[in-house]
Amino acid sequence: MPWRALLYRRPTEPRTIEIVFDRSVYLVQLRRHRQARRYTLRIQATTRDVVLTIPPRGTLKEAGEFARQHGGWIAARLGRLPEAAPFADGAVVPLRGEPHRIVHRHCRRGTVWTEVGPGGGCLLCVAGDAPHIDRRVGDFLRREAKRDLEAASRQFAQSLGVGIKRVAVRDQSSRWGSCSTSGVLSFSWRLILAPRHVLTYLAAHEAAHLIEMNHSPRFWRLVERICPDHERAKAWLDAHGSDLHRYGWPTRTAT
Repeated sequence: MPWRALLYRRPTEPRTIEIVFDRSVYLVQLRRHRQARRYTLRIQATTRDVVLTIPPRGTLKEAGEFARQHGGWIAARLGRLPEAAPFADGAVVPLRGEPHRIVHRHCRRGTVWTEVGPGGGCLLCVAGDAPHIDRRVGDFLRREAKRDLEAASRQFAQSLGVGIKRVAVRDQSSRWGSCSTSGVLSFSWRLILAPRHVLTYLAAHEAAHLIEMNHSPRFWRLVERICPDHERAKAWLDAHGSDLHRYGWPTRTAT
């Protein structure tokens, strides 16, 4: 084994530690990184995870002390995140920008469907047993996202005279969409929660990357040509995009 690898080897380390601040317990994930120069803490807003990066020569004792010293920062940052909105009976979730209340229909057949309620409000109805509501709603939203994004992306690609190899839908935390050099477009399923013009813009954005794999003026001219409404969609994402990541996550309470 190379001597450098021996230098950085460590016995099996715990992946998480717990710290206590103001009578609340917080779970901190540990990540050792060879290029890290110091201990750093970050909050992953999409998953609400607290991550502590440890430098190569750092110790678990020092890492724990560092996390405890920053307990107030962790509590404050988590407290500023939008409240988690799990998919549960009675919860309200946006579908194509329109609020839908989840209604559990235990005695009905099927999986998930939409209908209009007695007062005119939109409902997202879920059949089956209560423990399956979260999974069934999540699967439904992913299917709807895949259908809308595939249709829009292929329409834009056709207008540009290019082809798409495949359209994939994932739960991407760092970007709303991406385009590979092989012609695969990937999107966040959470775009189905946004208004229609936002999803349409992202489909146009990634389709344009099939021609221009950059964000040059020529790229933006392509986007402007096929999606003139792109500035409004970008403004909506800047203002409300982070809020989409709170849906589907269970409410976490520190004890």
